[in-house]
Amino acid sequence: MHETKETNATMLMLPNELLLNNDLFFIEVTRMLSQGRSVTLRAKGKSMYPFISGGRDTVELRKTDTLSVGDIVLAEVPERGYVLHRIYKMEGEQLVLMGDGNLRATERCRKEDVLGKVVRILRDGRYVESSSFAERLKARCWRRLLPLRRYLLFVCRLCATHN
Repeated sequence: MHETKETNATMLMLPNELLLNNDLFFIEVTRMLSQGRSVTLRAKGKSMYPFISGGRDTVELRKTDTLSVGDIVLAEVPERGYVLHRIYKMEGEQLVLMGDGNLRATERCRKEDVLGKVVRILRDGRYVESSSFAERLKARCWRRLLPLRRYLLFVCRLCATHN
């Protein structure tokens, strides 16, 4: 097996893969988005469940100047790192972000900390436009159901394990 390691352990090259640490990875993502290119990432974690499932779904990001409540964005959150969460509230130049799978936890960042916005989600082998009427309606309803989210997430996870 051919393997190359940098001495500072920031990059690992395997025959068909290039593994970067988060800092290098997001520097490259930021560069590509700022050049007007789209970036496709595999979702990781559970914070956006049930709308985006880590390890299963991928998201396509693009740089944007227009943001609104309900958009899913990749942002660099001070003292937290990079998150892919939904805009929950806008307060001037400040954004309040919250993952769909979160019950209370929110993050704050500035509009300028947003690297890109999710434009499409590859879910179960098909693309879903994140700005479609159906997706925006589901997100709006989910936001309003926040007081019941604990129970709804339990049911969603229970159904997912039985499929």
